[in-house]
Amino acid sequence: MIVEPPAAGRELKTDVMESDLVVVGGGMAGVCAAITAARQGLRVTLVQDRPVLGGNASSEIRLWVLGATCHMGANNRWAREGGVIDELLVENVYRNPEGNPLIFDTVLLEKISEEKNITLLLNTSVYEVQKSPEDPDRITAVRGFCSQNSTRYDLRAPLFLDSSGDGIVGFLAGAAFRIGAESPSEFGERFAPSGEFGQLLGHSIYFYSKDVGQPVKFIAPSFALKNIEVKIPRYRQFNAKEHGCRLWWIEWGGRLDTIHESEKIKWELWRVVYGVWDYIKNSGKFPDAENLTLEWIGHIPGKRESRRFEGPYMLRQQDIVERRIHADGVAFGGWSIDLHPADGVFSNLAGSHHLHSKGPYQIPLRCLFSRNIRNLFLAGRIISSSHVAFGSTRVMATGAHCGQAVGIAANLCKRLRCLPADLLASEHMRVLHRDLLRTGQHVPAMTLEDSEDLAKCADITASSRLQLASLPPSDVRMPLKNDTAQLLPLPAGAAPRFTLHLHAAQATTVTAELRTTSRIDHHCPDVTLATKSVSLKAGENTVVLDFSGVSIDQPRCAFLCLLKSEHVSVRCSERLVTGVAILEHYRDEKTSSVGGEDYQIWCTIRRPKGHNFALAIDPPIDLFGPGNVTNGVQRPTHLPNAWVAAPVEGTSVPPTLTLRWKSPQTLRRIELFFDVDFDHALESVLMGQPERELPFCVKHYRLRDAAGKTVHEFTANHQARNIIRLDSPITTDTLHVDLLATCSPRALPALFEVRCYA
Repeated sequence: MIVEPPAAGRELKTDVMESDLVVVGGGMAGVCAAITAARQGLRVTLVQDRPVLGGNASSEIRLWVLGATCHMGANNRWAREGGVIDELLVENVYRNPEGNPLIFDTVLLEKISEEKNITLLLNTSVYEVQKSPEDPDRITAVRGFCSQNSTRYDLRAPLFLDSSGDGIVGFLAGAAFRIGAESPSEFGERFAPSGEFGQLLGHSIYFYSKDVGQPVKFIAPSFALKNIEVKIPRYRQFNAKEHGCRLWWIEWGGRLDTIHESEKIKWELWRVVYGVWDYIKNSGKFPDAENLTLEWIGHIPGKRESRRFEGPYMLRQQDIVERRIHADGVAFGGWSIDLHPADGVFSNLAGSHHLHSKGPYQIPLRCLFSRNIRNLFLAGRIISSSHVAFGSTRVMATGAHCGQAVGIAANLCKRLRCLPADLLASEHMRVLHRDLLRTGQHVPAMTLEDSEDLAKCADITASSRLQLASLPPSDVRMPLKNDTAQLLPLPAGAAPRFTLHLHAAQATTVTAELRTTSRIDHHCPDVTLATKSVSLKAGENTVVLDFSGVSIDQPRCAFLCLLKSEHVSVRCSERLVTGVAILEHYRDEKTSSVGGEDYQIWCTIRRPKGHNFALAIDPPIDLFGPGNVTNGVQRPTHLPNAWVAAPVEGTSVPPTLTLRWKSPQTLRRIELFFDVDFDHALESVLMGQPERELPFCVKHYRLRDAAGKTVHEFTANHQARNIIRLDSPITTDTLHVDLLATCSPRALPALFEVRCYA
């Protein structure tokens, strides 16, 4: 027994920790920033005020991770964020295709625990910032308290990242910030909201239900909201099947102080959720809910908006819709500008108002650090943006992508002994871009320039290369319920002829179009090159579409479009080819600003599950050669950017890429980038995924030296980036890369990039 005498006052136990970077906030942005920085060699302290990581994506809140790709339709193709956030989402699909939020917690915790350079402090809230007396615009330490071990932490570092959601570090440090919407005149944003719409987005609380196989009675608590049909204008949208974050529109609080009144907002949302469940269970209008029980309700709300901090530049609507290029672009976004009425579930307005760009847009480094606190980085929903631009940048995969950029930038600050603003110098930005793209981070309109990569000076050949002449037919037909298009990369010159197979329930006509894009760097089929009307007889029809009179100005993506036709279906192919996809016209959006002014009509497209058109292409498309593996792009853009092997039947000889140097090279590290289908949205929870392994990915590969000796072999790959650190360096003038199997036999083996380092 320990007995202490009474004291006038006692001090909390205090641990002092020194690191290179303190990350405050363990949501997706903070997690990805911490992992990225730690892998660069920085000592990182990651501080999270909750018992688990992930923020809005954690099992406490259970919102799915979304970004530039989504299940709902967008004009973006192959736009899933790369780097660490992609590694996490791919790993989650591999372990957790059902979308269990508890399993996603473990994926995040494991990745953090495996990084020996990270010290993780859970249940620790930062409440104080210390600044240098000599330099009041510079943070020297933050102080936090852990409620579970009653310990105070003094965390000291030269650099800090605030990814806390509400911006507690920036606020305490005196960083310039804003709350609420700007007027349309400040930035010339036509999508800026009116006062009637409201200034802030609210919070949401989600719930899960479960079928227990027998009737379940529900007695609502006294605080549950009554009279749902009167108080919630969108009550007809409730049903017994949807739950979790599909009910994102159970939202409220945008007219309150979303920081200091968060508990009040939570209680009102609890009232709503229990009232909704009472309505579903006891109104008599949902007999299919008889066996359902309320399995889980969030204990804390998912918060959308509070403070936004000012950097040297504030991203705005024009940066998104015009897709402006920035010299310091380090990340990208692609979610629509998505603004919600402040009254949320009680509003008569639609739950969300969207403005889609025609493709992903760059986010500059100037938005990722404070303009007046010199050593403070920003990531997550608090980055420097207008309220309108925030409607897009606020989603978690975008925040994570920005966090990764901060992790690389922080390492460069340490190497150069400089502050974030100093990285804007062109010579530093070149190094930052190189280090970012090396990790798999994709930035639109940017290619990797890496003078240390020995593959750049190798002669590269392949055992075969795809010349896409056909996609063989399957038994699957796709009805033309909507305009449907086959996206294909085409070389410059005369367009090819296409042969495809249509079935008509009765004699009719169908319209076919060849389309392309108004800018080479997006995938919105907004330019029609040619239109043909085709007469079909009842039954099977083989149709030849000759577009050879159409000229393609430069290598780019094109769209073979079949317009909606009630009685027609198109035969499909199960073959999967990198850089080739089928798309469906989801809707034409007449998107008006929340202030009431029409802005623009842009189509929104999505990729149906499964298949391509079965078709023949004459002449074949020859854009899949081995030279693509050193072009500095690690995913399809307007071109495949991959070596794709030709289909081979009945042979045991694997497709092989060969690098040859004029003289022997000493290799210590080899990096390979495979296709994990960046067009596939990998929502982290609830949605569920059709496969554990993404079918395009090469599962089994082998590396051999000049003598044919195997120097590395991996039989169970499911990730895009493979880093091979050889136990003993090899010296060779030849390196063979054998692609032995893909995760699906339907996919042709493909490789985006090979990099070799001494």
